Amino acid sequence: MHKTVVLNVVGLTPSLLKHAPFLSKWVASGQIAAINPVLPAVTCSVQASYLTGKYPQGHGVVANGWYFRDECEVKFWRQSNKLVQGQKIWEAARALNPSFTCANLFWWYNMYSSVDISVTPRPMYPADGRKIPDIYTQPAQLRFQLQKRLGTFPLFEFWGPKTTIRSTQWIAQAAIAVEEMSSPTLTFVYLPHLDYCLQRVGTEIGAIARDLQEIDAVCQDLIQFYESRSARVIVLSEYGITPVNRAVSLNRVLREHGYLAIREELGRELLAPGASTAFAVADHQIAHIYISDRTKIADLQQLIEQVPGVDFVLGAEGKAAYHLNHPRSGELVAVAAPDAWFTYYYWLDDNKAPDFARTVDIHRKPGYDPVELFVDPTIRWQQLKVAKILLQKQLGFRTLMDIIPLDASLVKGSHGRLPKSTDEAPLLATHATNLLPSTSLDAVDIYDVILSHLQQDG
Repeated sequence: MHKTVVLNVVGLTPSLLKHAPFLSKWVASGQIAAINPVLPAVTCSVQASYLTGKYPQGHGVVANGWYFRDECEVKFWRQSNKLVQGQKIWEAARALNPSFTCANLFWWYNMYSSVDISVTPRPMYPADGRKIPDIYTQPAQLRFQLQKRLGTFPLFEFWGPKTTIRSTQWIAQAAIAVEEMSSPTLTFVYLPHLDYCLQRVGTEIGAIARDLQEIDAVCQDLIQFYESRSARVIVLSEYGITPVNRAVSLNRVLREHGYLAIREELGRELLAPGASTAFAVADHQIAHIYISDRTKIADLQQLIEQVPGVDFVLGAEGKAAYHLNHPRSGELVAVAAPDAWFTYYYWLDDNKAPDFARTVDIHRKPGYDPVELFVDPTIRWQQLKVAKILLQKQLGFRTLMDIIPLDASLVKGSHGRLPKSTDEAPLLATHATNLLPSTSLDAVDIYDVILSHLQQDG
């Protein structure tokens, strides 16, 4: 089999590519195809389609998180690969050639996987409330080898208000280290840097020029390194991010109409999904609406369709048409208007918001929260407050890093709905031009494109 590397440059689109000097030149000397993403066009769903060749109805990853009906809990950003249904591409390749090996660096659902080598973020959570940066690896000793060579993974620059290029650089350097140590046949590398700035400031080139230069430099280092080792390189992305200027809080609408159940704890409100007639699990520009009383589905669809900022709502037939008819999906799926996105907010008074709402807490929030990319602008002395909280933690006090705002209007970019044009669409580029069957690919076609790079002459 031919050594192949897949670089996932999150958020890269044709409209941004021309502002990345090395990448644009590299792509111009090969061939590029636009990708028609799956709905929802979000990280976990798209990656699962690339790696299984199936739509969400086949692999079950209907969003970055969903309602676990048997536990009556909403869970986001789970990590077990067992949640992805269907044969993975590395399993198919290994069946074709038993000597095949695969490394997966930071693509999601990367724990307890059948890949040979995996590296993924896995913080430590001691009982005293701290969150300590760390990684999970397979084999286990790789965890210590990588962090001895590269230092601790910069988790707080991977997600949250302190995101920088350093986390992406660390992942790239880890990929190089894995290649030098193990030389896998197929390597997947996740490079998320553009994802952060595009959601934070939008798509204006002047605002993201530095970020484009930074990711371009990382890609140059990786591509030149892998090509020097005779690897075929595929550059692709998962989705394009587009400007937004309004946030839609479906759970507040459902609450105002009596469908949502709330539990109060210590004066703060928690969503009670198992006791609710209907609630929304928001994920960027899509939201799954879970409904316990099926006689209410038609009324709820009519209600949600009338909410400003909602483009359309999928019922049973619509979910089937968009390949989202899986038991993990909501009874309804709402899709936001092009300039809108969905918040998870369900409280009507910010004074009653749960304590985790003002923190970076991707696992406790019952929906995706891009506002975690910001520090509350109403905090007058931001650095002083952060320093005070860190000192309290170091002294052993249990306290919250409550610096995240509750102002959804701060978010300037989003994704999840299908793109309106190829300029806003994800892409795939390769120098093995005869292995690209078309200039337009469906997300489920990527599986076969990668397999052909492994098997065929270019």
